[in-house]
Amino acid sequence: MYHDKRFQTDFYFPFVAFSHEQIKACSTGGFLVTDKTNFDKISERVLGLNPTVLSSIADRLAAGEIVHAETEDEQNCYKVIRDLDHVGGHVQGSTTTKKYMRNEIWSLIAAKGAPSWFITLSPADNKHTLCLYYADTKEKFQPKIMEYSDRFRLISRNPVAAARFFHLLVTLFIQHVLGVGTDHLGIFGQTAAYYGTVEQ
Repeated sequence: MYHDKRFQTDFYFPFVAFSHEQIKACSTGGFLVTDKTNFDKISERVLGLNPTVLSSIADRLAAGEIVHAETEDEQNCYKVIRDLDHVGGHVQGSTTTKKYMRNEIWSLIAAKGAPSWFITLSPADNKHTLCLYYADTKEKFQPKIMEYSDRFRLISRNPVAAARFFHLLVTLFIQHVLGVGTDHLGIFGQTAAYYGTVEQ
């Protein structure tokens, strides 16, 4: 951790950096799906979409109906949706990535069985001295008791410190509580598999 934390405490930098990352991921996914061999087919599908059919499918799916592509127009709509899924799969936080994660969980359950434990971690970042050290500008670690308002203000000004602290605790939990990647068993015995995600 550096004394100069101007990027971590800048109000706009995380939003700008995340936006550029999303744009780059969209562009990468778009280039992958629209290569030279597929470009003509995809462009024809997009230009030949029937807006009425697409709107009807969207309304029926929103109502919870299972829609099967029967007509040629409906099949073209589903092909475009698959193309968009291919692009969205490269973008963090997109609906497609969430769908892929659900597929991974179902595959893991099919391979290893139903999970035995559901654990939710919620570290109190504004009460932990290590997270306060990450958020502060002091290079030397000197734990001391701070007022609640000072701790809350320090953490709220530096969300990067809170994220790094959360990542550290989750990594330590996986290593020492679950016993993954170490030479000892976890608290609950030998861990056959685990799957972790962050709420969005």
